[in-house]
Amino acid sequence: MTTDNKSIVRRALAELIETGGTDSLEPLLSRDFVHHRPDSTSSTKTEWLAAVEAALTPLTGMTVEIQHLLADGDHVVVHSRRKLPGAGPEIAVVDIWRIDEGLIAEGWELIEPVAQAAAHLTWWEAAGR
Repeated sequence: MTTDNKSIVRRALAELIETGGTDSLEPLLSRDFVHHRPDSTSSTKTEWLAAVEAALTPLTGMTVEIQHLLADGDHVVVHSRRKLPGAGPEIAVVDIWRIDEGLIAEGWELIEPVAQAAAHLTWWEAAGR
């Protein structure tokens, strides 16, 4: 099951990156798919696909390097580094996907600009100022 779940997520990422659109990603998401953001907001399948589609044009040419692809039961975690072409910024991303009945049912996403990573190592110090 773990290998199958990793394959589902790997296929979803490949479809998105290779096609540059969400048409081939949509059937891999469950009807009740929910995407969660760190600010505690969530979006439905339709809302999330629209947001991804809107972000694709400015991200044309972005490279995605998967650092880790881990699975535990019905959850798959992807740690990747993404970089815009040329001297564009680089981000580190952690996506957590929950698989249910062969479809991606839920997702969580954390994004950190690599250039700001050192400052985030001592985030608690800002609270004491």
